Amino acid sequence: MPRTKKVKMAGRFGPRYGIRVRRSIVEIESQQRKKYVCKKCGKKAVKRVGTAIWECKSCGYKFAGGAYIPVSPAAKIVEQAVSKGKSL
Repeated sequence: MPRTKKVKMAGRFGPRYGIRVRRSIVEIESQQRKKYVCKKCGKKAVKRVGTAIWECKSCGYKFAGGAYIPVSPAAKIVEQAVSKGKSL
């Protein structure tokens, strides 16, 4: 197996696709495999089950979120708009 120190998880692609594409893949995949904090129980145990499906391994809370991270940037904007509307 070749060394993958520089390209990390994208080492499986070898020299194909270019370094810029492989670096962006590493960034996205590291975010999607990371554990996140659960909204319900507050523990750092939320993992990706499938595309946009997230589950807390501690309390079993399952929810839909972003494809690669639990709360997508668009969802954050919507939440802010809704919270501002409630306060008025």
